[in-house]
Amino acid sequence: MPKDNMGTATMTRQHQTANAYVAAFNAMDVDAVAGFRAPNALRYILPSTLGHPPHDNATYIGSLRKLLSIFHSFSLTCHELVEDVPGRRIVMYLTARGDTDAGEYVNEYVWFLDFDESGDTILGHKEFVDAIMNRDFWPKLAKAMKAKEKK
Repeated sequence: MPKDNMGTATMTRQHQTANAYVAAFNAMDVDAVAGFRAPNALRYILPSTLGHPPHDNATYIGSLRKLLSIFHSFSLTCHELVEDVPGRRIVMYLTARGDTDAGEYVNEYVWFLDFDESGDTILGHKEFVDAIMNRDFWPKLAKAMKAKEKK
């Protein structure tokens, strides 16, 4: 972590942005999440064997809105954060917990966030997810979202 002229550790702008991005998810504020992302940012869900195509911002933000319509609570906890300042990248290990129309949601993620030069904007987001949770619980979430759309 960089240090100021007194030798005190300071948080880089991209580190601050990564923390605020997590906070926006915890507040379930889709507009705030979108505000941290470049207009042309892509999100990749990994591993690729899950078969998810990359999501552009419109697709990603639209799916977040649908998902949050069935979430009653959501909380991300960052357990580890590794920062590559010259590479403008942050890697985070996170766990998630939420209450949904389909039951309790528990997941683990590793996020790779790539930033612009200012550290304010996320240019790309690669996300490793728990493959078992994705395989077993995602169909339940999809069913709950469809039921919500019919109302």
